[in-house]
Order: sequence, then C-alpha cells, then structure tokens
Amino acid sequence: MKTLLPQHGISRTLTRVCDWTVIACGWWLIALSVLTCVEMLGRKVFSFSLQGIDEIGSYTYGIVGAFGFAYTLITRSHTRVDFLLSRFPVGTRALLNMLAMVSLAALSLLCLWRGFNVVVESIELQSTAATPLATPMWIPQSIWLGGYLMFALVAAWAAFDALRLFAGRRTGELNERFGPQTIEEEIEAETEVQLKAPPSAPHAAAAAGAAS
Repeated sequence: MKTLLPQHGISRTLTRVCDWTVIACGWWLIALSVLTCVEMLGRKVFSFSLQGIDEIGSYTYGIVGAFGFAYTLITRSHTRVDFLLSRFPVGTRALLNMLAMVSLAALSLLCLWRGFNVVVESIELQSTAATPLATPMWIPQSIWLGGYLMFALVAAWAAFDALRLFAGRRTGELNERFGPQTIEEEIEAETEVQLKAPPSAPHAAAAAGAAS
C-alpha cells in the first residue's frame, strides 16, 4: 500500500506507532462488542447489568475516531473531492495538494489545542461523569487527546514534506504522494491485489534508455 509519508526513519516510526494504536483499538472494539453482548443477555435473561458499558462505549468511539485520523491520513484514505483537480495543469495540482496538506495540518493543530484546553479544564474543575461509574473525565479525555496528538504529528510531518517537494519543484512526486488515490490504487488498498504489475528488468532498461 502506498503511503503519504516519505520512506525514512521518522516516517517509519510514525507509521509503526499508528499501526500499533490501530491494532489496539481494533482489539478493544472486539472486547467492547463481547461486553455489550454480555450486557444485553444479562439484562434480558439473567436480570443483571455490568454497569457502564454504554459510557465506556461512548468514550471508545471518540478515542478510536481520534486515533483513526492519523492512520487514515498515512494510508491516503481521507475523502477528497477531486472532480476538478485532474483537469488542472501539473503545477496547479501540486500547489493545491500542498495547500491541502498545510490546511489539514493547521486543522489538526487546532484540534490538538482545543482538546488540550478541554483536558486542562476537566483537571482544574475535577469533572466526573454523571453516571454510576463517576469516571474522572480527564482519563478518557487524555487518551482522546493522545489520538489528536498522533494526528497532529503525522499531519505536520506530511505538510513539511509537501512544502519541501513543492519548494524543490518536484511536482510529479508531490502529486503522486499527496494527490487523491486513483481507482486502481483504491482497489489495491482494499483487496491487496496489484492491478498494475511492475515493469520487468528488460522493459525498465529499455524505458530508461528511451528516456535518456
């Protein structure tokens, strides 16, 4: 799968951390599904309740969504409205793709800043949930903030790389990495089936010779 980030140390570290968090979120969603089933059967059949599954579920959806933003960005899976983009010249597309990444990075930093203020306010006010669990709100909010921190790090690093490519006039690479996915790339990402085979060595050598 093609990723948004350049292939070197920092990018690999960010990608690895995102992979771990996504796997952890996936396992937690499976566990939450099991607990929800136990809760439903307990209420309907055995007249007991685990207390707080709904509350934990609401925290889970917010946390999973926040961490999912970073993974979706790395895998180039965010929705792009691109019906006009392909009609522009290469240089204009590069400018728009660069501005899109810079705008997304700015938005992620705004979310991080506002989320930090929410956590600080909950700590100062010692806020707790008005539920049987009486959860201190800073606990789920801090994990949620961690998701936005991951998103901001990935978006800022990607924006920096897009600016570097744009300043170096490497418009082709910028459009390939930061532009919307093609239909073939979307199918490959979903099915892990490579639709376009890489060129063989003789063909690649011939193409290189023709280009020179």
